Order: sequence, then structure tokens, then C-alpha cells
Amino acid sequence: MIIYSKNIYLENNKICGFIKVDKEKIVDIKECNRDLDCDYLKEYVSSELKWDSNDEIFDYSNLNIIPGFIDIHIHGWGTGSFWLEKSKESILEMKKYLPIEGVTSFLATSGADTKDEILGQIDAVNEAYEENQIGADLLGIHLEGPFINKEFKGMQNEENCILPNIDIMKSFYERQGKQGLIKLMTMAPELENSKEVAEFCKEKGIQLSVGHSAATFEQIKEMKEHGFSGFTHTFSGMKGMHHRELGVAGSALYFDDMYCEFAKQTGLTVKHEIFDIALRIKTSDKIILTTDCCGLAKTNKPWNHYVRRITIIPHEKGVMIKHYDGREEIIDNSNYENVRDIEMSYINSVKNVIKHSKVTIFDVIKMTSANPAKYINVFDKKGSIDINKDADLLVIDNDFNIIDTIVRGKVYDIK
Repeated sequence: MIIYSKNIYLENNKICGFIKVDKEKIVDIKECNRDLDCDYLKEYVSSELKWDSNDEIFDYSNLNIIPGFIDIHIHGWGTGSFWLEKSKESILEMKKYLPIEGVTSFLATSGADTKDEILGQIDAVNEAYEENQIGADLLGIHLEGPFINKEFKGMQNEENCILPNIDIMKSFYERQGKQGLIKLMTMAPELENSKEVAEFCKEKGIQLSVGHSAATFEQIKEMKEHGFSGFTHTFSGMKGMHHRELGVAGSALYFDDMYCEFAKQTGLTVKHEIFDIALRIKTSDKIILTTDCCGLAKTNKPWNHYVRRITIIPHEKGVMIKHYDGREEIIDNSNYENVRDIEMSYINSVKNVIKHSKVTIFDVIKMTSANPAKYINVFDKKGSIDINKDADLLVIDNDFNIIDTIVRGKVYDIK
């Protein structure tokens, strides 16, 4: 597979040129100092680049090639919900449809569930990881809990918000098998025994994020040394900032070596203006965009979404969406197109960021690809367009509409 474009966005510069893909990997990148007519591409590849001209050439000329999005905080999407269904099949459904929204790899994200439920979810990820199904690349697990503060539980189940426990953490770690699939854990660092669990995670290479937390500035300052390097859904589910006590929100802005993760930018949970303030302070070097989507169409019990002012209720024909103003609609939740807009997709969140904040395409690439890859330690194979990395690419127009998604060297086709 050979890709040609006048606008290939590498980590630090844009080139006109070619990307050669073989066996899922980018094996070569060549810059071209002139525009090429589509009829001349094959000859140029053969005579100038000395590449095999029998390889299929994709001519994206005036379109833009950027790295695929990496969503490190997603509970569910479309017709699959890892959090709500807790099954291998739910993950496979997520894999199937995420590339449509620009996501080429992701972490299946749990919630504050019981120990046994989380162990079952780890089993499901282990099984899904072994499946050779096309779609977004399953990188592993993000454990969002259960070691979080009840005071800032958000939509988590309060009874499952428990104190950090090293034996429980070890049981999670041992259940994941040899693949090392637990890549990220959200925890409240102020809770009793958090230091012991944090040290274990740090030793085992599990990234730690502060989230659902009432920690003080001093507590976070101390726990940084024990592996906490970022914040989960910044400003949401955390102690706010006061001028005499920075809290979690103020700490997120203050520590310039820590990442701020932001969930989908609807402007509801986190106002566009406060995101923009964070962007100005942290810059795109330390912001990670995620969706925190739940796959709400697959709920098995009434789900009150107080932010969106709707209740999603299981129905014999799928789900009923009951609005706070009394309106009701019934949706077949087995059809992706029917449920696609129940939650905001990754690409639409990116478009909202572009609409409301002053960002360049390089800023977007950092926040959606490079930063999440660095954060969960997969930048050696993901997060930028470079030789020897996975060929996870998006072809977009100048309005950030997705023309093609390429996952591990294959143009994704839902059919």
C-alpha cells in the first residue's frame, strides 16, 4: 500500500510525499518537492522512489493525512458498552464502529463496579484482545475506579467507591495475563492506602490519573512522586479551585508536567471557555482529548443523564429517550446509525474544539494522538506518522470531515 498526499502531517512538520505501508506498519516515508499529476504517480513511484509499482497507490492529493485518534477513556460506543454489558461482544461492537468516528485505537474503560465485575471485565478484554476482528485497535484497559472518592462519584455507583486495597489491585493485575493490558488507572490519591497501591502500579508500568477526587494541592504534590501524572476528565468529578486551596482543578492547571484529560467537548459538562483557559495555560503539549462515552443505547436499566436532561430507558424495541420536557422517542439500539448521535463522537468533539478554541492541526494531532500514546506508553508504535509505527491514519478534508480511516494499513470499510 502506497499513500500520496500533498499534506502529510508528521510529528513536527508537514510534507508533500509518500507513505509506504507493508504488513500493518509504515516502512518508509519519502518527501516529494513538487506536485504530481495522478497519471504520473505510478511512474514516479517506480522510477524515482524505486518502490514496487505493483503496490496499490492511494491518491489523496489535496486531502490531509494525520495520525488516527487514540481514545484512552471510553466505556462504550454505539451498539456496544463495555461498562454496561461487561462482555467480549460489547468490545467487538465498539471496535467495529469506532473507526467511523476517527478512533483507530482505544482503552476499554471500566467504572466503579464490584471486584468480581471488574475481574470479569478484565477477562472480557483478554478474550477480545485475542480476537482477530477488524476495527479499532484494542490497546488494553483503563480502570476508572473502584478506588475513587464517594464525594465526587459523579455517575459512578457510590457503593462501589472503595478505599484503595493492595490485595484487590494485585488481583486485577494478575487477572490480565501476560499481555499487560491494564494501561491506565484513575484513583483518588487522598484516600487511605493510596500510596501503597500507587507504588505497585508505578512498579508495574500502569499509568495513574487523579480523578473523582477531593485531594488538596499538597496531597497531589506529594503523590506525583508515586506515579500520578495526569487528571481524568479535568474539572469534572473533582474538588474545585479556591484561591487559598487549589484543590484538584487548580493543581491540574498548576503542575506543568501533568496531563489534563478532557472528555468530549459538548460545552455542557465542561464549558468551552474553561477548556480554552486550560488550553492557554497547559498548551496542547499537556492536553489529552477523550470521549468518556458510555454506549448509553445499551443500558439495561433507566439511566438519568442529568447533564443532558434526558433519561434513557430500556424498551422492547430498543431504548426510549425521555426528555425532561416530556418528549419521548423510541430507538432501535441494534442499528448503529440509529444510536450514533445519542452521544457525541470523537470527531465531532474535535470539531467543537476547533470551533471554540484557537488550535492548529498540529495542536489537534498532539491532543488526539501523540499525547495519549505517550501517556500510556505506546508512542513507540502509535501516536504519530513515522517509520516502524502502525499505519493508523486518518484522511480528512480541510473541515475535518473524515474521508477514509486506515487501521493498521487497511482502509476501513464497515461493509
